[in-house]
Amino acid sequence: MQTRRGRFAPSPTGPLHPGSLLAALGSWLFARRGGGEWWLRVEDVDRIREVPGAALDQLEMLAAFGFVHDGPIVRQSDRDVLYAEALDRLLVDGHAFECHCSRSVLETQGGIHRACILGLQRPDPAIRLRVPDDCTVEFDDAVHGRQSQRIDRDVGDFVLRRADGCWAYQLAVVVDDAAQGMTEVVRGADLLDSTPRQMLLQRLLGMSTPGYAHLPLLVDAHGHKLSKSSSAHPVDRDDPLPALHEAWLQLGQIAFAASPQATSQEWLHDAVARFDPARIPREAQRIVP
Repeated sequence: MQTRRGRFAPSPTGPLHPGSLLAALGSWLFARRGGGEWWLRVEDVDRIREVPGAALDQLEMLAAFGFVHDGPIVRQSDRDVLYAEALDRLLVDGHAFECHCSRSVLETQGGIHRACILGLQRPDPAIRLRVPDDCTVEFDDAVHGRQSQRIDRDVGDFVLRRADGCWAYQLAVVVDDAAQGMTEVVRGADLLDSTPRQMLLQRLLGMSTPGYAHLPLLVDAHGHKLSKSSSAHPVDRDDPLPALHEAWLQLGQIAFAASPQATSQEWLHDAVARFDPARIPREAQRIVP
């Protein structure tokens, strides 16, 4: 029987903020119910946006909040060989191709790539997935229910390796989840529409598909995602219980009284026993600073 295994995979673009904590707690609760494993991954595939020191700070913050991980912590920046092997397979099988189209060219096509403009040549072409016509992917999300996306019409041929040489998130996350044996992916709802693309890649690469659950986003008073707003202040590592309790409520869970002397690890243990996935809201949760 396959071990239940989930993960939290933050991008090191800044300190751990309440939206990150919500995703960490949600993924922890899903994984730990029934005794599953919870792994950590540093998703630093976008090296241009990485903030020096942010990865270590995030990992130290998670430890201060009582999150104990299983398995090794991996960094996407160390996994170029795995991504290159997957890309080569897609190229050899005819599922991927070089694309010389620029962003301005794509804008003339409505931003959706379905065919390259003939005659274009650039020294740094991107690599795209060749999405089949009439390509519809459906899946059941543990929070949002039945989902369906017509990838060729709604997304088009999407990037696997960018023109600047960076690996695209869609390819890297699929390769990593398969290599690490993830059975469930729990993350923010901003990635809900990425899931069909990842499932298509899993199918083409012969990889298994995990279960998915997309948690509510935290937004500011103007409805902007918290990680992109001025409200995205770091959480306090010296006083973890109030922030954990707030994230618990944002996940729609019933409040419970923890002992005043409880450690964050003891609080997390009690939370797992009380966790009810059916109570997680679909709508974004508003935070007023």
